[in-house]
Amino acid sequence: SMLRHLWRRRDGTTALEFAFAAPVVTLFVAGIVEVGMMLFALTLMEASVRESSRFGITGAGGAAGISREQAIRDIVDRVTLGLIDMNRLVVQQSVYSSFATVGQHEAFTDTNGNGQFDPGESFTDVNGNGQWDADLGAAGIGGPGDVVVYTLVYDWPLLTGMLNPILGPSGTVRLRASVAVRNEPYATP
Repeated sequence: SMLRHLWRRRDGTTALEFAFAAPVVTLFVAGIVEVGMMLFALTLMEASVRESSRFGITGAGGAAGISREQAIRDIVDRVTLGLIDMNRLVVQQSVYSSFATVGQHEAFTDTNGNGQFDPGESFTDVNGNGQWDADLGAAGIGGPGDVVVYTLVYDWPLLTGMLNPILGPSGTVRLRASVAVRNEPYATP
């Protein structure tokens, strides 16, 4: 009779329902905050790569004693509002002869028909470095009239470990922002 009496009681059901719902709601809220922070960081990275490319196309040098490359990193640091750790951020600039060559590889003769370059296959050495390159771009910020691709790569550390199985098992999510621009025909010093 006592067990039947306890079974029929309803006080405490709210606490039990909360115990079932709280982990799900907490995970959902943490996910919203986590994804929101990543999207905000990515938006800031895109704005900073656009702003730094606008500086880079002019050919202007940095302030006294600062290189163009460092001036570009300073712009990225300023625009990202300190949200990005500049020591872990990878800033790349690749120079191309035209927009058509961006992301293209050096031509090669596919002798075995597998669709990829294999050692021993002949290739056209466009940049003259003696090896086949998967990308025709050369590192640097280019000169007047060159096409330059500015790329930022950052491994965003996840704030909570709860979302690692969903967003990134390594505890980070790779964020990437890039823009391709043509340098103005500025006069070189």
